[in-house]
Amino acid sequence: MLDPKVSVVVITRNEGAELVATVENLRNTLPAARRELIVVDDGSTDGSADFLENAPDVLLIRTDRMGVAKARNLGASRSAGEVLVFADAHTRAPQEWYGPMLDALADPEVGAVAPGIFSLTEPARKGFGLDLIGAELHARWRYRQARTPYPVPVLPGAFLGMRRDTFVATGGFDPGLQQLGGNDNELSCRLWLLGYKLLVVPQVEVGHLFRGEPPYPAGWTAVLHNRLRLAFVHFAPPRVERVLRALRAYESFPAGMAMMLDSDVLARRSAMAGARRFDDEWFFSTFQLNC
Repeated sequence: MLDPKVSVVVITRNEGAELVATVENLRNTLPAARRELIVVDDGSTDGSADFLENAPDVLLIRTDRMGVAKARNLGASRSAGEVLVFADAHTRAPQEWYGPMLDALADPEVGAVAPGIFSLTEPARKGFGLDLIGAELHARWRYRQARTPYPVPVLPGAFLGMRRDTFVATGGFDPGLQQLGGNDNELSCRLWLLGYKLLVVPQVEVGHLFRGEPPYPAGWTAVLHNRLRLAFVHFAPPRVERVLRALRAYESFPAGMAMMLDSDVLARRSAMAGARRFDDEWFFSTFQLNC
């Protein structure tokens, strides 16, 4: 890629002043000649995206609570850049963040990259990629392991970059995922199984506002559904069984299970089985994850 245009897709819902700060940060850190900013307002009720209605350098798309995966796919479908970056609406990137990320994406074997992430309220708290822990498929931050890009099992969706050709070839984010929670887990697992590498770029650290609750109602049923879908689409029967045993202790398990079964999960499982280069055992053993 020679001096590619970068399309940044920001998903927002009731972000208040955080959206303003995120957009200004992207304007100030990504040169106008090589950037495209797309904000997908997924059903905000606080008017926080109204300031973008007449912004000449930002494409504002209004939706009605599609959920993170579908909203990101929609934003990507309206973009033109050779590189896509998906950013939360409460992030702060440093100057020239794009250089090391684009350098890492120049390798055609690399499917996606992400920076280190630190807490905006507690900057000493940092994570460099994530692990999937146990049969409940909890995500846990990793410590920094090197000074140059290196592989990790899961990249954080808070600020994640992909080449457009890879995004299109792999189908983007799984549109069957509900609301929020686990989108980065599923995408990362799928890319690894399809034969791509995922790299954290530790030279870049992006700030992220971590909150106990999102600024809108979010049910635990959707979180369980997304974990179940990850397992049913990508895992062999023995590991699916372990995930089921672990998650059925949650009160929302029956609702999440019913939601998953009333979907295209079996068709997607069949499609993935025919496309992947590696299986779930390879993924978990490669990164020494226990599930």
